[in-house]
Amino acid sequence: MRIAVTGGCGFIGSAVIRHLIDDLGHEVLNIDKLTYAANPAAVESVALMPEYQFAEVDILDRAAIDELFQNYRPDALYHLAAESHVDRSITGPEIFVETNVLGTQRLISAVRHYLANSSSMDHFRMIHVSTDEVFGELPDDPSAKFTEDTPYDPRSPYSASKAASDHLVRAAVNTFGLPAIITNCSNNYGLFQNEEKLIPLMISNALEGKPLPVYGQGLQIRDWLFVEDHARGIVAAHQHGEVGRSYNFGGNNEMRNIDVVHLLCALLAERGDCAEKLAAGQVFTDLISYVTDRPGHDFRYAIDASRALNELGWQPSVSFDVGLKRTIDWYADRILAARSAT
Repeated sequence: MRIAVTGGCGFIGSAVIRHLIDDLGHEVLNIDKLTYAANPAAVESVALMPEYQFAEVDILDRAAIDELFQNYRPDALYHLAAESHVDRSITGPEIFVETNVLGTQRLISAVRHYLANSSSMDHFRMIHVSTDEVFGELPDDPSAKFTEDTPYDPRSPYSASKAASDHLVRAAVNTFGLPAIITNCSNNYGLFQNEEKLIPLMISNALEGKPLPVYGQGLQIRDWLFVEDHARGIVAAHQHGEVGRSYNFGGNNEMRNIDVVHLLCALLAERGDCAEKLAAGQVFTDLISYVTDRPGHDFRYAIDASRALNELGWQPSVSFDVGLKRTIDWYADRILAARSAT
């Protein structure tokens, strides 16, 4: 198949592209604006393969998207391009509305135009990748989890912009027959994640002997999903999902943020080669610093992924302990190698 992926130089998008090409042998067109969050190194392993093409295009540029669709003739569109950092949405929400809302609408219009002028495209699918943050927050009750039927209750500019994009896709399915599927995922972690996110930020700071900033008391609970498991879920939604339905992907790994940081510190200490920047007698947990909580910080997220299991045959395969160790080793090896080269 020929699959167009928006945001393919991003953290999740690049994992999807590697899976599509390395594991499944599909052809991929990577459509990416190359913002600050893009990392071309994340697709470097496939960039020279004949199955891979790249276009530096903004999803807001409707004419350019139309031309790409016309020339590439994709069988599917995986839409992952998004502004995604909650803190940035608080200080500058306008770009989130532009990219996540208007950008999604322009892609919807481009897909409709493409399908209206194409024949034998009944198999085409648009996979719109969203977040569990559109559902709001959960109480501290293990039985309470987000399902696909949970009412939307976004509580940050970021989650509001993603909720709006979900609504636009769902409305286009109902009004225009857009062959789209929506996916919502819990917190992702893994290789190539931008260092403004919790886990890579903590690894980088710890290796430099810098403070490990934890919001509030770090009691917020998140469900952690290894990014490669999420990539498999997105493809499963394309292969087996029903148009107009949504599918939740979670890792079954609920942890408080402070516990994530303590586990990360313990795994770093086990390596034995990461403490160069620590002061004499200092340990990694000494670096933990509690900072003022961000406005409207949601308390708990947790995903019920039973629909994905029952309808797509998907379930997470990587435990948090294993995935976090793999992630730490990947970042630490690169940071230490760069340090020794200078």
